[in-house]
Amino acid sequence: MPFTGLGPQTLPFFKALGFHQTKAWFEENRAIYETQVKAPLGDLVEDLSAELQRRKIPVHGDRKKAIFRLHRDTRFSKDKSPYKTNAGFVLNRDGTRGTGGMVYCHVDPTGCFVAAGWYMPEPETLAAIRAAIAKKPKAFFDMEAALRAKKLNLSGELRSSARPGATRPSPTTSCSRPSSAPRSSPAAPSPTPTSTSPDW
Repeated sequence: MPFTGLGPQTLPFFKALGFHQTKAWFEENRAIYETQVKAPLGDLVEDLSAELQRRKIPVHGDRKKAIFRLHRDTRFSKDKSPYKTNAGFVLNRDGTRGTGGMVYCHVDPTGCFVAAGWYMPEPETLAAIRAAIAKKPKAFFDMEAALRAKKLNLSGELRSSARPGATRPSPTTSCSRPSSAPRSSPAAPSPTPTSTSPDW
């Protein structure tokens, strides 16, 4: 089905799940998750994949593989809460939840966002990104300006040393080592994503 928006009980469901971290409560409310969260997200995965393919952008996803599991992996965590209180999916080159260049969508009562970039890139990938930016710095700065003009931002944990005497950040400095996906997201995201708004 075409994506028409998440169900109206999506965010209330996740808020309540934060207080009711039990299998019994979840099973009583599973239908809300399945019909108002998971199914619409699957529709969005398919719609976005088709649109990105039409624009020749090589990332896509499968509704059965792209959406993250609701159950938390608590094996190495002090927090044994069994359920996440958010939902998300990722689109990338191989259509799975693997790392690499990706588009990530996050739905959360505390804030929703869409991100695009690389998550913990391998050294050779990072080197290629830095080389491409250094080769065409104007294109990089123009992209940053275009994002700012639309109230979007480039972010991530970045590490490097600036060039001595530089009057503006070097492109290889400002994008040297993203340890998380650089994010392009609304400065004040709408609390409920719709069709008209845009287990790690």
